[in-house]
Amino acid sequence: MKVRKPGRKAENIFKGHEILKETRDNINMKKIVTVIAFILIISSDAKADEVIKKGELLDMDRCIGIALKKQPNIVAAKSTVNVNQSRVGQAKANYYPQVDLTSGYSRTSPVSRTDHNSSDQYTGSATLKQNIYDFGKTSTQVDIQNLNLDSSKSDLANVTAQIILNVKQAYYGVLQAKKNRDVADETVKQFQLHLEQAKGFYEVGTKPKFDVTKAGVDLSNSRLNLIKAENSLRLAVVTLNNAIGAPDAPEYTIEDNLSFLKSGIVFNEAIERAYKNRQDLTSLVFKRQAAEKSVKLAEAGYYPVLTGNAAYNRSGEKFPLGEGWNAGVALSFPIFSGFLTKYQVEEAKANLDVLKANEELLKQNIFLEVQQIYLNLHEAEERIPVAELAVKQAEENLELANGRYAAGVGHPIEVTDAQVGLINSKLSHIQALYDYKVALANLEKAMGTK
Repeated sequence: MKVRKPGRKAENIFKGHEILKETRDNINMKKIVTVIAFILIISSDAKADEVIKKGELLDMDRCIGIALKKQPNIVAAKSTVNVNQSRVGQAKANYYPQVDLTSGYSRTSPVSRTDHNSSDQYTGSATLKQNIYDFGKTSTQVDIQNLNLDSSKSDLANVTAQIILNVKQAYYGVLQAKKNRDVADETVKQFQLHLEQAKGFYEVGTKPKFDVTKAGVDLSNSRLNLIKAENSLRLAVVTLNNAIGAPDAPEYTIEDNLSFLKSGIVFNEAIERAYKNRQDLTSLVFKRQAAEKSVKLAEAGYYPVLTGNAAYNRSGEKFPLGEGWNAGVALSFPIFSGFLTKYQVEEAKANLDVLKANEELLKQNIFLEVQQIYLNLHEAEERIPVAELAVKQAEENLELANGRYAAGVGHPIEVTDAQVGLINSKLSHIQALYDYKVALANLEKAMGTK
């Protein structure tokens, strides 16, 4: 039997199917590669944007670093610096020549009834203008903008210091809330043990029902306090997340540095450092210096301006156009401007007086702020050892009360009072540590140190 070979047409169709299949496979493969690449890009971007990893242990420096990258206030202050940087360039623009190119076309129809001829006019020109001498107006404007730039940089540093302080306060707030929660949790366990002990005594007939009821009430109250303490901890974490600029941060833990170490800062030294390093005061000094320059700039309005100019012109009704040029200098002298310059000088001097008064006021407020914080710091320093001693005494008192109750000679109210005394002494100790840390952070900010 003979097998017929496929004709050329059939071969072409077969090859066409193969080509279509190969093309379709290539397209599908490209789609898959594109999708995979897109997923990888998204995942890499997600990792880049993932500032805090779930379960990560953060210390104070890490939290501050995140805040300085994420806080919108930092972005706004940096943008203000960029604005003032651009204004310096704008002020320097008058040092350079100003070149303009103009061209125009007009068609003129005469007013006369007898002349009906209209004409076309073509013009083109290039002009150059150069400020030669303006009695320091341009240089003063540049100085003013440079001082404003320095002021905005100091404002950025001041914003940075405030963000650091906010992070520290929120950080210590979380530690305080966590320790308070631990105290509340420990209290629940203690009252639970006391309830079981009271039930045991009641079952064997050595204690009345009152002891069991009293222990149950104490346990319920301690559980309520635990619920409040847990919510306070959650609120403190939310506050810290907001302070570092990551409100949707995953769960993490922070390093416990709520410990006491005496600072040794002397008041006079703190005041000197504050006057020297405070960025808000430095910013105001730059603004005052800029206001002093503004007075000089306003007074320069009385003086003339010397400029040079040159132009190349082409004009005519038909092409090619006629051409010409001119060059020269001009001296512009203000004779009378409706007392404009006089009032501008008065305004500049009044603004200078306002800034001088604000500078003096800020110095007084800095002195008051440092003094108050310094006193709070030393008050917390004195409270901490007393609070530590109170905790030890309360622990001994509770141990004695529990021993008396276990021996059958104590009263449940004694146990409750001793337990409450221990709780209050521990909370007071935690509060003293928190107050000291926050006061120290405030003093560092008040002195202009990070």
